[in-house]
Amino acid sequence: MFRKLYSDWMYAWETRLTTADTNRIVRPLEWGFDWLAEWGTHVEEDPLGSMKAINGHIVANAEEFFSYQTPTDFRLEKRHPQLFPTNVRPETLAKDALWKANAEEGLIEEAEFLRFTSAVRTKYPENDQVNARWYPAPAHQDPKRPKQAIIVMPQWNADAFSHNVLCDLFNKFGVSALRLSKPYHDIRRPAELERSDYAVSSNIGRTIEAVRQAVVDVRSCIDWLQSQGYTHFGVLGTSLGSEYAFLSAAFDERLKVCAFNHASTSFGDVVWQGQSTRHVRAAFEEAGMSREDVRACFEAISPKNYMEQFARVKDRQTLVVYATYDLTFPLEFSLEVLRSFEQRGIPHTPKVLPCGHYVVGEKPYAWLDGWYLGTFVYRAFKRLRTAG
Repeated sequence: MFRKLYSDWMYAWETRLTTADTNRIVRPLEWGFDWLAEWGTHVEEDPLGSMKAINGHIVANAEEFFSYQTPTDFRLEKRHPQLFPTNVRPETLAKDALWKANAEEGLIEEAEFLRFTSAVRTKYPENDQVNARWYPAPAHQDPKRPKQAIIVMPQWNADAFSHNVLCDLFNKFGVSALRLSKPYHDIRRPAELERSDYAVSSNIGRTIEAVRQAVVDVRSCIDWLQSQGYTHFGVLGTSLGSEYAFLSAAFDERLKVCAFNHASTSFGDVVWQGQSTRHVRAAFEEAGMSREDVRACFEAISPKNYMEQFARVKDRQTLVVYATYDLTFPLEFSLEVLRSFEQRGIPHTPKVLPCGHYVVGEKPYAWLDGWYLGTFVYRAFKRLRTAG
């Protein structure tokens, strides 16, 4: 009886949080073939079949799809941090206004950001200017100690302050951090948007290209870190950030520490079943698409298709955090990730949260999640140092 009461309470809490924002927009289906022109052609009479074929071609040529040329314009930029809110709740807008006022009055310090032009170009110049807040760890007294760094990517529609506290924590471990603004997020968000809608939307081609850009941006960040003398690298992603983190690690063997905060095997299944993507599913349903159709249209960016690539690195340390009452990354998909890892002998540490996807950001669950992530990152980088 207690378990039933607890689950009912948790699902109700989760639903309240996922329905709090009033600015989600149902946009019509767009196939987005123009975003994927170099990966296949489409037949006007059969757009669904054409999109399936393009996805199949990308999966078969994934190394090429996620390849890139290292950017040449890396630079550090100082400016006052901004919130870049994605909802229009009064308390959020008030927080944003206060932060801007404090910046104008010189009450907050400037922060340092890594900027460069993404190796994947889109139709939005502001999105193509990559942004990553830089949290360098203090120099260690032992000059021979390896320099270590982690790339942090928060959830979909995160504001610019989300996960910054984790970066401060990692600095205390002697690990530097780049808190990466994902494509179409915060300062990279096109002016016509209130939310980071173009990262995941009913424009299929653009969504696939956004994932490609995110992976390439992560790999480019590692290039910059290497140029600064760093030798050990990790990645931490939450929700959509976890999807990006997994694919980055699958195609970049330099990432030896991976923390996936929520996980799923199929991008399309999450879009179809997740509470936070109800408005995206609505567009597909209005166009007469089924769950199987949506799954097939996003095979190119589904982690299940790249497990073998991920498994190539035998000495990688991996954490998978999942939530029992998750209505955005349903439990069944997280368990599929764990089974896939087990079947391939991929070493991993599973941790379960007794809450939902959104509730994990609320106390006390946020503390438990932070404990899982923090202790894992601390121990994983320590093992890297001692391994020589």
